Amino acid sequence: MAIHKVAVLGAGNMGSGIAQAFAQAGFDVHVRDVKPELVQKGRERIEGPLRKRVEQGKTSAAEVDGIMARLHGTTDVHEAVKDADLVIEAVFEDLKVKKEVFAEASKHAKAGAIFATNTSSLSVTDLAAATDRPRQVAGLHFFFPAAVNKLVEVVAGRETDPRVVDDLVKVSRAIGKVPIPTADAYGFAVNRFFVPWVNEAVRLLEEGVADVATIDAAAKEAFGIGMGPFELMNVTGVPISLHAERTLHAGFGAAYEPARRLVHQVEVEKKDWTLGGAPDPARFEAVKDRLLGVTFGIAARLVEEGVATAVDVDKGATVGLRWAKGPFAMMNAMGTKKALALVEKVHARWGASFPVSQELRRLGAANAPWDLPLVRLEKEGHVAVLTIDRPEALNALNPKVLHDLQKQVQAAAADPEVRVLVVTGEGQKAFIAGADIKEMATKSVADARRFTELGQRAIRELELCGKPVVAAVNGFAFGGGLELALACDIILASDKALFALPEVTLGIHPGFGGTQRLPRLVGPQKAKELIFTARRFDAAEAKALGLVLDVVPAADLMKRAMALANAIAKNAPIAVGLAKASVNRGLDVDLNTGLAYELEAVSQCFATEDQKGSMDAFVKKTTWEMKGK
Repeated sequence: MAIHKVAVLGAGNMGSGIAQAFAQAGFDVHVRDVKPELVQKGRERIEGPLRKRVEQGKTSAAEVDGIMARLHGTTDVHEAVKDADLVIEAVFEDLKVKKEVFAEASKHAKAGAIFATNTSSLSVTDLAAATDRPRQVAGLHFFFPAAVNKLVEVVAGRETDPRVVDDLVKVSRAIGKVPIPTADAYGFAVNRFFVPWVNEAVRLLEEGVADVATIDAAAKEAFGIGMGPFELMNVTGVPISLHAERTLHAGFGAAYEPARRLVHQVEVEKKDWTLGGAPDPARFEAVKDRLLGVTFGIAARLVEEGVATAVDVDKGATVGLRWAKGPFAMMNAMGTKKALALVEKVHARWGASFPVSQELRRLGAANAPWDLPLVRLEKEGHVAVLTIDRPEALNALNPKVLHDLQKQVQAAAADPEVRVLVVTGEGQKAFIAGADIKEMATKSVADARRFTELGQRAIRELELCGKPVVAAVNGFAFGGGLELALACDIILASDKALFALPEVTLGIHPGFGGTQRLPRLVGPQKAKELIFTARRFDAAEAKALGLVLDVVPAADLMKRAMALANAIAKNAPIAVGLAKASVNRGLDVDLNTGLAYELEAVSQCFATEDQKGSMDAFVKKTTWEMKGK
């Protein structure tokens, strides 16, 4: 379904953040709470920080006025939900209260409205039972702060219609979030391993393995994070950690039992942890091994259980928790043999309540890596959507991305059901922010040559694909990102897209085709200006240059791209493919040679079933469905 109007039930910290995220993306949002003063406080939570951004010159007053104009507060449930396409409850974590909110909303919401719960720990299936539409209920777990944190878990209850999950994934992307689909299991994906990670830190303290300062320092070093587990608990609330661990304990048994020291801190001390002191590096390894073992073991098991994919678990860690790497990338980096040994140590302590993933056993025995594809291929009818799926690095191109891109393009090209490809980047901040400079910085001349050849080969594979390719540029398209877009047949851009070829500021020049394709599109003089100055230019200028076909609001970009792709896909696939080849060939040769190529190509069309069937249907005033034959 198309989601235009959103109702958020609850104007607290989470509810106001969720409402802000939708309003910023252009959605009409109704926020409801039980008292007028709570509604007003929620509005102030949104407007205050936004006005400060105006004062700091980071946004305009007109933009903030527009956001606030799309936010409507009320204490009336009927008023909030009556025309809403999506109803999100964001009240506190109490099953009874959440059920009451959903039951009341069910009485007033239109029949087709999707219901979503922002719960972080309760059963989506149980909450859905309180409504008159369990198939239209799912989890939409935003991470704090909801207006800023990009991660959203989209949770399918046992009865949730898969189309509802698909709609929620799409609307999450439309508001600039990074969605990860999960099953309805305790802790979903991220909290399933993150909360025990925090709990294990307290166990280490309780057992005298290390003090608070040492555990925090070792964790920061091992996981590449800015705050250790104790400092993080103080920021988010120590009681929240205990509540979450108790939920997991109820679902998974002894290995998840809250540390006694955590219970004591919340129920007896009733205060934050005391931080400070000098870390003891001699104890770092013991701390790291325990924290890594717990994290790896749980992450591997939840994937084996089908809760989420390994790629999405890593995304949850890097995007939602801001870890430098996800659990599976960390296992690959250290070697799965060593990772398995750390998990086996935890298993030896807890037995059946901490089972070891069979896949981790298999990979560890061979010290083989987890497969973590960085380009996602999804099919919608006759359209294949290829998404560069590395949002924590702004979808930057590295050898792994380029190899995966080549592999997925080949798969889409070979699939007889696929007629059009759409290429985009995960999230709204970046399409592809260029090649990965951190990885390029230390390359030798020979390494750089191999990497550049790989980039040219992968992008050329996309360009020579016999099927039309639409680029949906949803954010930064810098360097290799712009070069990849230039190899596509049609480029659509969001109104937030930015383009640049900044290579000369880094002591190199475009090497993935930028010096060749850009002049063909905008002329050599303009191409030289853009390459030599490395300046950024927006979507409006890109359209004026003829680089971009159309500019659309960010929330509508994929809708527009899919509409265009489907309009192409309805036509004769062989004829469209030959037309693409004729246009491309004609750009590289003189007119007579191009016309000769066109002659041969159009002649080939007359040997197809689609030509015969569609022309016969035209004459007989009937219809013909293209077969690609």
